[in-house]
Formats: sequence, C-alpha cells, structure tokens
Amino acid sequence: MLLSVVMVVPRGPGYLRAAMDSVLDQPVRELEIVLVASAASAASAATDAFAAIAAEYRERDTRVRVPASAGGLTPGGARNTGAAEARGDHLLFLDGDDLLLPGVLAPVAALLAKEHPDVLRLGHDLVDRWGEVRPGAPDAVPAARNQLFRHSFWTTHGLRFTDGPYEDVLPVQRAHLLASGAGTLATLDRLCVRHRRPGAGAWRGSGALLAAYGQLIAGTGDGPRAAAARTAHIRALLEEPGAVPARDRAALFRAAGLPGPYAAQRARTAARTARARLPAALLRHRKALRTRVLRAAYRADLLRPLDPRLAVYGAYWNRGIACNPAAIHAKALELAPHIRGVWVVSSRHRDRVPPGVPYVIEGSRAYWRTMATATYLVNNSSFPGGFTKRPGQIYLQTHHGTPLKTMGLDQRAYPALTNGISFEKIVAHTDQWDYSLSANPHSTEIWDRVYPSSYEHLSLGYPRNDVFFTTTTEQTATIRAGLGIGPGQKALLYAPTHRDYRKGFLPRLDPERVARALGPGHVLLVRAHYFYGGTAGLTDARHGRVVDVTGHSSVEELCLASDGLITDYSSLMFDYACLDRPIIGYAPDWDAYRASRGTYFDPLSGRPGETPGAIATTQDELLELLRSGAWENERTRVLRKAFRDRFCPYDDGRAAERVVRRLFLGEKGV
Repeated sequence: MLLSVVMVVPRGPGYLRAAMDSVLDQPVRELEIVLVASAASAASAATDAFAAIAAEYRERDTRVRVPASAGGLTPGGARNTGAAEARGDHLLFLDGDDLLLPGVLAPVAALLAKEHPDVLRLGHDLVDRWGEVRPGAPDAVPAARNQLFRHSFWTTHGLRFTDGPYEDVLPVQRAHLLASGAGTLATLDRLCVRHRRPGAGAWRGSGALLAAYGQLIAGTGDGPRAAAARTAHIRALLEEPGAVPARDRAALFRAAGLPGPYAAQRARTAARTARARLPAALLRHRKALRTRVLRAAYRADLLRPLDPRLAVYGAYWNRGIACNPAAIHAKALELAPHIRGVWVVSSRHRDRVPPGVPYVIEGSRAYWRTMATATYLVNNSSFPGGFTKRPGQIYLQTHHGTPLKTMGLDQRAYPALTNGISFEKIVAHTDQWDYSLSANPHSTEIWDRVYPSSYEHLSLGYPRNDVFFTTTTEQTATIRAGLGIGPGQKALLYAPTHRDYRKGFLPRLDPERVARALGPGHVLLVRAHYFYGGTAGLTDARHGRVVDVTGHSSVEELCLASDGLITDYSSLMFDYACLDRPIIGYAPDWDAYRASRGTYFDPLSGRPGETPGAIATTQDELLELLRSGAWENERTRVLRKAFRDRFCPYDDGRAAERVVRRLFLGEKGV
C-alpha cells in the first residue's frame, strides 16, 4: 500500500467530512485513512459527532479504519497511535480540518517512485476561518501535515510525537536532520496540503516552544544543526505578523540570539497598534457624554473582583425570560441556590419579566456593573454592547435551536440576506465562549465549523425541552383549557419560521380552510415567528377553531397543548420530536427558501433522519393529508422515530440538571 494518512481530530468535527473526502477522492487508490480522536475531540459533545462521522465513512469505504484507543490522547499521542496502526509504505499526518488538494497524490506517487526519498516535503498553504488563503509557513517551521515520511524510516529511527505543545518539533526536525544528512530529503514544488488555521488560542507560548527545542538539541548531542533549526523557526515566527504576542517576543529574540531587531520590532508593533486604534478612538469621542461616562464606570468595575456567586442570563437578544437560559436559571435556583441569577432585558421588554425575577436593563449602569463582575454568563444569543470578557468569567452559549438553515460563517455565501451582519463580530463573540451546548451530534458538527474557536462542546441536551418529559397530564390539561381547547378536541399547532427574503408574517395557508378541513373536533393554533411581533394578524378566526397564539409567553406550553405540529423549516420541529407526536412538514416555498438562505439537509427528501413526517408542498396537498388522516400512519411513525433518534438523543428531562451540575457545581461526569 502506498500511503497511510493518519488523520487526527484535535479540535472539533466541523470539517472532518471535507478532510476525509479530500483524501478518499484522490486518483490514487492505494491508501488508507487511520482516523484517531485526540483528547480535545474525545471530550464532551464532539465524541458523538466524531463517532457518527467515523461510522458513516467506515461503512462507506473499507479504506477507513478507526483503531481502538484508551481515549484521552494528546494530539501527539493520537498521531503515535495512528502511526503504530498504519500499514502503508509512507505516512502522512493530517488534522481533521486539513485538505489534500484535488489530484495531488498522482504526482506525489510519481516522485516517490522516481527518487525514493525518506522525507518528502509538500507545498502547502493556509486558510483562515474567513476562508482567506495565503502561502504556508516557511519550511523552517516544522509541521508533519506537509511532509511524507517513509514508514520504515520513521520506525527505524524511533520517531515519535511528544505529548506537550509543539509536538511536531522533535520528530519532524529530527527527520529532516537525518534525511538531509543522508541525501534522502526531497521537495515537491506543488501545492498539496491546505491547513485550516485555528482561531483563538493558536499561540501556545514561548516556554513550550523553547522546551520542545530543548528536547531536540539534547537528543542530537547539542549539535549546531539543531540549534540552527531552532533559530530559523523562531525567526520565521517573529517575521509573521501577529504570530507571536508582544509579551513573548523579547524572550524569543534572546533565545535565538538575535540582536537588535527586537526594539525595532517593538516600535513597529506599537505603531501598527496605534494606527489600528485610531478609528475606534475617534468613534468613542463622537459618542454621547452619557455613553462615555458609563464606559468609564464600566472600566472601573472591571477592576472589581468577580463575584463567584453571580450569574447573568440573556435570551433572544434581551426579549425576556425564555428558552434554555430560563430552564437553566430555574434549575439553578433548586440545585445551586448559592448562585444569584440576574437577567438582561431591553427596556421595551421589561414587562415580560415575571415578578420577583432580578433583572437589569441593557445599557444601564447596573447592566455594565453586572457584566463586569458576574462569574457566569449564560445566553442563547449574545449580550449587548460589546462587553469585555474577563479572565475567570465562564461563558455558556446555549443556542436556541438545531440548525437546518445555514448559520454563522456559512451565511457568507448568502450576502443578500445577511442584513449587514458583521462576521468579524460573530467571530469575536465566539472567541468569548467557554462552552457550547449541543442538542445532538448534527449541531455539534455545524457549530464547530460555523463558529470556529477553542470552546468546549457540551452534549447535555436542551434544557428547554425538559418540560416535554416532566409535565404531568393534569398540567397539560390546564394549559389546554387556558387556550380554549375543549375536552375531546384535537389541536394542531401551525408554527412557520420567518423568511429572510420577505418582510412581515404572511401565512402560506388559509387558517380557516384548514380548520374546516379538520372539522369541529379540532382547533388550529397559529403562532407567527417572534421576529414579526406579538400577533399573527389574523382577521378571519371564527367559531373559536382558529386561535392566534403568537403572543403566548411559552412555545413549550403550546407544544404540550397540541396533538400535532404543522411547520416548515422552523427549528421547533426538532424540539417537538421529543413529544413523539405527529409532525407535518408544509413547505410551499422550499426552492426559494433553500436558494435564499441555504440548508444543511432536505426535510422534504423522505429519507429517515431528515424528514420528520408527512410532507405537503401546496395547500391542497396539506388539506388532503388532514382530511384523509395520512398525516399519522405507520410510515410517518417510522420517519418520526428516525428523526427523533437523530436529533433528540440527549433529551430526557434532565438536561437542565446536567448543565447546572457541570457549570455551577463543577461536576464533570454528568
């Protein structure tokens, strides 16, 4: 076999499919992928997403192997495990977000057959999280991902990755020293590998870098070639803009024995920083006096100690007490009463705060003090005003749905509908997260890709869905009675999502016609998306059989009160699946929606795991489904089960408890 690609997933699984496809689609068939998860991806929610993708590819292609490991491997340990399992004549070490460029293995194979090198350097470039591609780091910066190693050469010399940071330094530099000395180091002058550069947290410290080279120099008998390799690596890093924080540059200059340039480098860095800050400074001066005063007070508050008992919550851009944060807050009052929770709400939504719930108004003096001193931050969207996340603050992003439509950085492909979204702000916000809550492996995979940063995924389920498992029959009856649903009546909830390409709520069905098709024993509950305000604007609701519930405070209660759901592309269908009740997909504008916003799968496909139940694309089809009873039969039950298995694997009524124990009580085994 020509090649073993040892693919390690050191971060999340967001780009793993693309990485594997880039290898398996090469014209050279004599290869295998040895897929290994490292500790970062083997922790929390990434485990399930990695396992699902690995199982899918292993079933699809026999060239994919997933060796058993003890778990908890460092990236270096994972690569060593993969190398020990490899069966190919040559080794290539890729990360799970790297790419082999199309067709490159054919010229690689030709060069290997012609020159028989022990180490083959490959051309490479880098792509950042914005999709911008630039030339790769100089050859002086060792990276296993852009080298091929003869397998026998690797094992004969006992080459192994180290466990700490800069795990590439020792084996790759040793391999270069050995191969160049023996004349068996070759270079292919062609772009072959594209490395996705991680966002926040890429720099791992000058001390770790120097320690790695200390091992190399000691292992080579303090040879001058090893010291020269260290100097070349450090020089390359120092010349790369932004690669080394200012606090570490002096130490690296001294370690590399580089004279003089540090002072000049520091002056140039200071000048660049001053120029970068100038527009922001001018903008601050143009702000109102009140804003300047508040920000000054906030900066003073940032010097106060963090309150270890204070948590601040927010939901839906400060619209009130809702969703996952509300469920977490309620459970924290029960299990962690020492934590004081304060909500952030906008002034126009303060009437939505129940009596007795502490809150602050966004932008107020109390808001800024709370944001400066709270230890815990919990939100399903974002906190307003551009707060500064302090060391020691812990931010949990709960999200507020499972993604069907494109999210985060994937929205860049649909610029007409982004409405001035700042993707720079999205990434800056993402860099603040410590934890990202996952409702299912699909969400983990998407969040990891569209919100790239160094947070940890938590596969704990959606706390807002706990009520679907804990609400009693008597409680549900009370909710139904409050909505005017009579004993013996069946209620269907119609809850479409908003359209980016259209303003205002315009239901694509006639609610009264639907009510007539259902008959007098049914009630149709109509809920417009919250983007459209507190009413669906219905003017033809007769006989009490059509009820506008847009203004109802709890969508979870509406789900509990209903016997079935009619929706289109709303993430509500993923939550509703927890109830194991019929879901009807009514998608009259699927082509327009998909073209304008983009989607991750096709809920109209009829495939198990994608389609939640019966499907209608016209109002006549929907009416026929309702009249005939075809919206609930054996086929739809099979589809519903597959959908629920895929998207509700963690929901069991205890998600909020798991989150509280993990976040506030520090219990990692939940």
